[in-house]
Amino acid sequence: MDNNKTFSLVLTADHAKELYKYLIENNFELSERQYARFFASKPGLSVILYNNLKLVIQGKDAREFMEFVVEPFILQKATIGYEKILNPDYYLPRIGVDESGKGDYFGPLCIAGVYVNEEVIKLWEGEGLGVRDSKQITSDSSLKKIALIIKKTPGCIASVVPIGNEAYNRLYEKLGNVNKILAWGHSRVIENLLEKKESLNPSPQLVICDQFANKEAVIQNSLMGLGRQIKIVQKHKAESDIAVAAASIMARYEFITRLDKMRNEYGFDFPRGCSEQTEKIASKFVKKHGVEILNKVAKLHFKTTNKVLGNEGNP
Repeated sequence: MDNNKTFSLVLTADHAKELYKYLIENNFELSERQYARFFASKPGLSVILYNNLKLVIQGKDAREFMEFVVEPFILQKATIGYEKILNPDYYLPRIGVDESGKGDYFGPLCIAGVYVNEEVIKLWEGEGLGVRDSKQITSDSSLKKIALIIKKTPGCIASVVPIGNEAYNRLYEKLGNVNKILAWGHSRVIENLLEKKESLNPSPQLVICDQFANKEAVIQNSLMGLGRQIKIVQKHKAESDIAVAAASIMARYEFITRLDKMRNEYGFDFPRGCSEQTEKIASKFVKKHGVEILNKVAKLHFKTTNKVLGNEGNP
C-alpha cells in the first residue's frame, strides 16, 4: 500500500454524516458500490464509506484530502489514517480462532480458525467485505455470503471443528467443564491449520483467540505438538481483530448450516440461544421423539434439560 495514496480509518455515525454533507456541498460525484454507504469521486480522488463505517480514501490527492479536509473538518484532530501506521500488526500473517454455539441449547459447538495475511486483508478491504464479529451480522443470508467469500479468498485458509451434540455431551460428561471442551476444540483447529504449513504463506507469527477461561493455562495445556511451537495470544474482545472476526463468521456459518440440517431431519424449528421458547420447543421435542433423542440435538448440561424433564431441584 502506498501510504501517500491510500488512507483508511473507521468513522463514527456523526462523522459519516458530516463527511457526506461535505461531499455533497463540494460537488463530488456520488455513486453506489456494493457493501458501501456511498462512493464519491473527483479526478485524482475517490472516497468510499463501507457499511461498517470504514472509510477508504485513494488517489494522488488522498493525502491532501486527509490532511486538509478529513482531519480538520470531520475528525477535528490530527491523525494519519492508514492502518499500517495506526496498527503496525494489522497486516501481520496470523491465525484467528473463535467459536459459535456455546450459549445455544440446541445445535453443535463449532470452533473455527482462519489464517490471514496482508494480501488477504487487502482483498477484503478492496471488496468492502465488512469482516466483523458475527454477532454484529444480524442477517443469516448476509453472514452466509461473507462466509463463502472468505472461503474463496486466495491465500486465506480456514478450518472448522464442529462438535455435534452427542459428541459434545460425551465430552462434557468426561471433562465436566465447557472451557475444557473449548480449549480442546481451539487446539484441534490450530493444529489442523498448522498442518497445512505449505499453504500458509508467509508463515503465521501468532494465534489470536478470545480469553474464554480465567486461567490462560487452560488452552495452553490442551495444545498439541505444532500448537506448542507458535505464540498464542488470548485477549478479551478478540473479535475486534479481523482474523478472529473471520473465524467467528466461519464458526457461525457452520453452526447455522448444521442447525438447518437438524430442522429438516426432525421437523422442528429449533430456536437459538436459551429462553422460555427454547424450553417449550424442547418439551415438544421430547414428547414427540423421546428423552433419548434429546441427546442428539441439545447440550444436556444446560438447566433447560432439568426444567423440561421436571427435575428442577436436581443438578
